[in-house]
Amino acid sequence: MRVIALLIPFTATALLAQPGDHAAGRRLFQRSCAGCHGENAKGGRAPDLTSGNFRWGGADADLIRVIQKGIPGTQMPPFPMPDDEARAIVDYLRSLKAAGPEEKLTGNADAGRALFFGSAQCSRCHMFAGQGGRLGPDLTSIRGERKPAELRTAILDPSQSLRPGFETAEVKFADGRSVRGVRKNDDTFSVQIMDANEKLHLLLKKDLKQVDKPHVSMMPNTKLPGAQVEDLIAFLATPRESDGASAWKPASDFNVSFDRLKNAANEPQNWLTYWGDLKGRHYSGLASITPANVASLASKWSYQFAGTGVEVTPLVVDGLMFVTGPLNNAAALDARTGRPIWKYTRPIPEVHSHCTVMTNRGFAVLGDRLYMATLDAHLVALDAKTGNVIFDVVVDDYKKGFSITHAPLAIDGKIIVGVTAGECALTGFVDAFDAATGKKLWRTWAIAQEGDPARKSSWSGNSAEFGGGPTWMTGTYDAETDTLYWTTGNPSPDYDGSVREGDNLYTCSVLALDPNTGRMKWYFQFTPHDVHDWDANETPVLIDAVFRGKPRKLMIQANRNAFFYVLDRTTGEFLLGKPFAKQTWAKGLDDKGRPIVLPNTTPTPEGNYVCPDAAGGTNWASPSYDPRTKLFYVAVREACAVYTSSTKPPRPGEPYVGTGQQEDAKVGGPGAIRAIDPLTGNIKWSYPLHTGSWSAGVLATAGGVVFGSSKDGNLVAVDSLTGKLLWHYQTGAEILSSPISYRIDGKQYIAIAANSVLLTFGLP
Repeated sequence: MRVIALLIPFTATALLAQPGDHAAGRRLFQRSCAGCHGENAKGGRAPDLTSGNFRWGGADADLIRVIQKGIPGTQMPPFPMPDDEARAIVDYLRSLKAAGPEEKLTGNADAGRALFFGSAQCSRCHMFAGQGGRLGPDLTSIRGERKPAELRTAILDPSQSLRPGFETAEVKFADGRSVRGVRKNDDTFSVQIMDANEKLHLLLKKDLKQVDKPHVSMMPNTKLPGAQVEDLIAFLATPRESDGASAWKPASDFNVSFDRLKNAANEPQNWLTYWGDLKGRHYSGLASITPANVASLASKWSYQFAGTGVEVTPLVVDGLMFVTGPLNNAAALDARTGRPIWKYTRPIPEVHSHCTVMTNRGFAVLGDRLYMATLDAHLVALDAKTGNVIFDVVVDDYKKGFSITHAPLAIDGKIIVGVTAGECALTGFVDAFDAATGKKLWRTWAIAQEGDPARKSSWSGNSAEFGGGPTWMTGTYDAETDTLYWTTGNPSPDYDGSVREGDNLYTCSVLALDPNTGRMKWYFQFTPHDVHDWDANETPVLIDAVFRGKPRKLMIQANRNAFFYVLDRTTGEFLLGKPFAKQTWAKGLDDKGRPIVLPNTTPTPEGNYVCPDAAGGTNWASPSYDPRTKLFYVAVREACAVYTSSTKPPRPGEPYVGTGQQEDAKVGGPGAIRAIDPLTGNIKWSYPLHTGSWSAGVLATAGGVVFGSSKDGNLVAVDSLTGKLLWHYQTGAEILSSPISYRIDGKQYIAIAANSVLLTFGLP
């Protein structure tokens, strides 16, 4: 038996290694793949794999990645098998490709392009490289999905095979009205249609008299001569670079202009930015849900993400909800029913997962485009109505260890993003891109650069070269002063300050930037020479108030270091600072806002006990400012830890933290929702939570209800004036995001993601 056990793996390896012998690959295919793709790989519940056309990349490495990692957001699951087994399956599939030479293209690709965007009017309904219409499928990558013969058939006889999401539908109303278009989705109770004018109709079947689904394409039969058909095929089947972006004119019925973003408070039925507005207030002006009726809230619909660790804050625009999943998959949903209008899936390469968190927190919207930043450090623009890719540009090289998890910020013609860079000997930055073209406009580094006196005065030796300063959360914007506020995180290494003596500018700070140039107007550093990983990436919330008898433009923040701050946002002047959670590391703040650090709080090889722990008194969970109560609501977590340090050389792209922390299990991580008076820093009330969360935020509403959640999965509602518990709901999983509110058909909804599902609630 022992001899056989040794021979079996040797024999399998030998079989897999022999070129031209596909028996092992066939056996592996039958075991893992045939159930969906058919025994002969010609398709079943899943696509035909014998054509040689692969949507997610046709190279061996692409196919191996799809086998091992799956395709997020689809029914293709991961099969975590060894590389040699996955390669054997790929070799087997290659052997099934139809024999014989590839069909030779006879048309002229350049002439085909002129036809596509010109007299043939193909671009009236189809996009190619981000240009064209929405009614038909995006044809940018069609060469990888269809052979020339299949393209010819689709052009000459478009009704022969209708692609899912583009089948024709005709609906009739009781009053005689009718709508004809392509059916984006439907179920027993609803149908979603795009008509010939590209208007989306989100319909409930109970409101319809009749729904017909004729098997006739909306695409007319072509009258083009045969030679021109061949030119079109040559254009579609020939790889080519993009010809550049055409003039961008947002759709007339979907246009989130910069003016709308600046005045988001006037559209409480929508949720137009990650924070709900550009000022970071995370507040809803809807008032239908009140302390008197919130106990009647009930679940209305849910959406499954096909993945866990969901941290998204949805956007809602005129009845459409836009969400992202952990691996940069995304969807547009009917906000009334949760039915998807479109889905977007993006293959992710092997990123440095030890340098980031494998998640995505949401979109930005501007015009009729959605903007998502990705785990492999790209900025992607999608058409909001279809999910078609408009552009996909590189922010930086993900192979260095850079990644992006936050929602971008959209302002006037610009998209702003930051990066993760705090734990892998990298340096953070803030980038601005042209919203129309994806062209990079400027970059501002989070670490003082050569020529800046702060480089030498606040960093010892060459430590600034690996200085950290991640910019991993969405900033805020003041339209009146045209100022962008972006926060920075910990210096690197996190816990070993001995190798980077000085204040380590501009880490753990808020930067006030000119959005036109990236020039820094001022900065304020919350935690100079941070050695506890207390990123300052918490929300810089912008409010206007009379402070100590004088009208002022304020920036308020509950910081990870457990202090609440009030700054003058026009100058950066420190005005007020008080603890809002348990802390043992500072005696207080001086009159400039600099911490008065207590002895024996710095990490050592032996360890020092400090509160809060590295997750902080709060973290990236959204706070909320209510202009009615004039209170600031914060999700609080009160834990303590023993911090230790050690010294190691930096290697960019590899972990560089200088050891870590051990949380005090006796204290645990109790939490609370707290109401703070922003003009005094005094805590007005505190509602205790069994377990606090560094990611689950709060939402204040005009109805007098504040929503928050505990790490144990409970979504709670409390009175905004008193903190009295009004309602709670166990979601069944940890909540890692912040709630929002929106209104459709006159009804107010609350929406929140819980690990793998988006839940919505409303009144009866």
